[in-house]
Amino acid sequence: MAQQALSGWQWWAADPPGSLRPWASDEALPPEVHDIWCRPGPDDPWRIQIMIDESLGREWVSRRDPRVRRPISTLGMVSADGVPFLAPDVQLYHKARAPRPKDEEDFGAALPVLTDRQRRWLVEAISTTYGPHPWIERLQA
Repeated sequence: MAQQALSGWQWWAADPPGSLRPWASDEALPPEVHDIWCRPGPDDPWRIQIMIDESLGREWVSRRDPRVRRPISTLGMVSADGVPFLAPDVQLYHKARAPRPKDEEDFGAALPVLTDRQRRWLVEAISTTYGPHPWIERLQA
């Protein structure tokens, strides 16, 4: 169904451990595929990344740690221009596993705009999954 929304675009599945391959429109994705990359054509940059996650009823369940959950209705946000995106605290939770320099940059950029509620959720999620983490102190400041 997702492919019908942007018919004519290229759809690529990210197979573990991180290789991309074309995703055929009639192919059911295997459970280990969690990322889809899309672009209008072969010479265009990637425009959309679709992340596939787990759920239980109306609750998102982290595939990294099933103790980390939240209502699906709280996962997305919408920019002032009307563009939907993943809530930054959820994205930072994923990046916290093994932060690379670009993840540290993203954390630094997002930190000033996180709400108190997002900070509390992120502290709890990181602590639950990863234990002591250098971001926790900054989130609590």
